[in-house]
Amino acid sequence: MQFPLETLTPYRAGALAALAVFYGIYFTKMLAQKRRGIRTHQIGRRKEKTLHTVETLMSVATFGIVPVQLLSIAMDWNHMPPGGRFTGLCTAALGDLIFLVSVLCMRDSWRAGIPETDRTELVTGGIYAWSRNPAFLGFDLQYLGVFLMFCNPLTGLFTAFAAVMLHLQILQEERYMAATFGEPYLQYKRRVFRYLGARNMKGAEAK
Repeated sequence: MQFPLETLTPYRAGALAALAVFYGIYFTKMLAQKRRGIRTHQIGRRKEKTLHTVETLMSVATFGIVPVQLLSIAMDWNHMPPGGRFTGLCTAALGDLIFLVSVLCMRDSWRAGIPETDRTELVTGGIYAWSRNPAFLGFDLQYLGVFLMFCNPLTGLFTAFAAVMLHLQILQEERYMAATFGEPYLQYKRRVFRYLGARNMKGAEAK
């Protein structure tokens, strides 16, 4: 069953708006931190081979997906019915919202990539009480949302590639966080799920 809103929604405009908001948040935060002398973008600065490779591929994936998304929007290249496209629009908007909240909650501890020398605070409040990686979750939802609005093989391939590389980056960051913050981070890791959710640790044995 189709609803008029699903059929009449301007998906090109919606997808462009979702992308503009998402990357507007990203670059606005970066500029705000730059004014305070903070280097936000630190992807690929660490020289460890595995970490450097993962961050380089993640950068290729996250920057490479943008022209593919824009090409799909421009060509209106889509094989998804209106109901799925409307779900995609809502998913992308949710991704924008989660990303915004995560960036605000992280304050000046937010970095893109694992810092080489910076020492940041361990943030566990706000949205981070329900997700250890809400910014990455926001990325994934934005990618998924645009894919559902403009469902085609090329966008699907780049969406999957980006999601995999973001997950591998999360695994690298978890090792860094454990080494940097020690037991407080390990306790937080046991309490809050990687992507979404938290467990009540009261009286529970740590795994």
